Formats: sequence, structure tokens, C-alpha cells
Amino acid sequence: MGFKQLSLNFLKLRYFMTVIKNLLGRILAFWGAIVFIVTLLIAVLPIWLTNFIKDPYGTEIFRRISKVWMEFFLLMIGCRIVVKGKKYFQKGQNYIVVSNHNSYMDVPLTTPQIPGPNQTIAKAELAKIPLFGLIYSRGSVLVDRKSDRSRKESFIKMKAVLDRGLHMCIYPEGTRNKTNEPLKSFHDGAFKLAVDTGKPIIPVLLFNTKKVLPGSSKPFFIWPAIVRMHFLEPIPVLPGDSAQVLKEKVFAVMYDYYKNNAPNYS
Repeated sequence: MGFKQLSLNFLKLRYFMTVIKNLLGRILAFWGAIVFIVTLLIAVLPIWLTNFIKDPYGTEIFRRISKVWMEFFLLMIGCRIVVKGKKYFQKGQNYIVVSNHNSYMDVPLTTPQIPGPNQTIAKAELAKIPLFGLIYSRGSVLVDRKSDRSRKESFIKMKAVLDRGLHMCIYPEGTRNKTNEPLKSFHDGAFKLAVDTGKPIIPVLLFNTKKVLPGSSKPFFIWPAIVRMHFLEPIPVLPGDSAQVLKEKVFAVMYDYYKNNAPNYS
């Protein structure tokens, strides 16, 4: 058998394996959708009831319910999550947590896994989804990115979250990173918030969420993987720091960490 025939056979095998993987991924997505809907119906009532419990206790109970829910969901789709760096969260201190954003899987992971009560900045349009929107809104500061007024109001609401002793989780890339770079450029909001409030920033890097849920590149597709969430050392707001200086500092730390560690988890 010549080299040309071997190459052709290899291409045929690779194509066949791709077809099989796509089929299995869609079957798993169908199964995942069933699990998600069933568990959503179970979780929605206790989560709704947390609205009547004063913060920070209400939000912390919501977080713990969400953690059990999401870890069960991950288990049922063949995934597990490994979290590193929770030790950086000091008791009595709340933080601005900034995360990379690669997949729709990111938000359901960050809120439950951040130690202590927290809220996440999130798109207002998803709050309109029946039942899911109720849970989504409970853990979020909602913003309509097309509205200047909504963006300004969300900044005030994020300050209020920090004033209540909660952590505030923000995705400074703004939208999912669909590039081949470790990170997209950052927006200013998280860093203006840090400068205005003096709250330290804890960066967090998520690995492999795009493998589990690729999104628009592979619609209705789920694939099992080990998802990793690494919290890094807090970055304080130093005297004289501007939002721009802080943004560049955090970006460099997160970019280098992701670039150096992503090959180990691929």
C-alpha cells in the first residue's frame, strides 16, 4: 500500500471519527437539555424563596443551591470541575472577581464556585426566558448593553452589591472570546469599579468550558471534559492607580497565566 493510499485512508478515518463525535455530542446535548430542565424545575422554588431572606444570607443560600445543582448537572453530562485558589478569599473581605469568558458554560460555573455570596453582571435579555430567567436574575446584575442608561444603572447596582458585603463577578472581555488569543481586550467597567470602591480584584481563569459547550461554532453540542477554575492572588488597588493602569496590570497577569497553563489542560 502506497503513501498516497495510506493518507487517503487516514483522512477517511478522521472524517468518520468526526461524524461519530458530532453525533455523540448532539445526543449528549439532548440528554443534557433533559437533565437541565428537570433539575431546573426542582431548583426553581427553593431559589425563588431565597429572595425573601436578607442579604448576604439569601444570596449565599442561593449560591449553595446553585452549586449542588450545577455539580450534579456536570456529573450527569460526564464532566467534573477542579477548583484551585479558593484560599485567596479572606474572611471578612469581599472582592471584584474578573473572569475570562469562552462559553455559555462560564456563568453557571462562576457564581456557584466563588467562595461566599456573589452576583454576576449578565445580559438582561436572558432574564426573559420563562423559569430560567427567574434563577438567572436572582444571581445577577442585569444590563442591556445596547442602552447607555442601563449600563450606568448597572454600575450603581454593582457598587450596591459590594456595599452589601457580596463579591461582584465581572467578565471584562464583555462577550465570549471567539478568537484564538487567550483573552480579548478588556473593557473599563470592572477597573473603574475597583478604583471607585477600593476593592481588590481576584482574577479567575476558566479552562475547557469551550470544549464542553462550544456554542455557535457547534450548535446543540456537548462534550465531556475536566473543567478547571483557577483563582489567582488578589490584586489590590494601589494609591494613584487609574482604571487604565489597573486594567493593564490585570490583563497581563491573566494573559500570561492562561497562555502558560492552557497547554497543560487541553
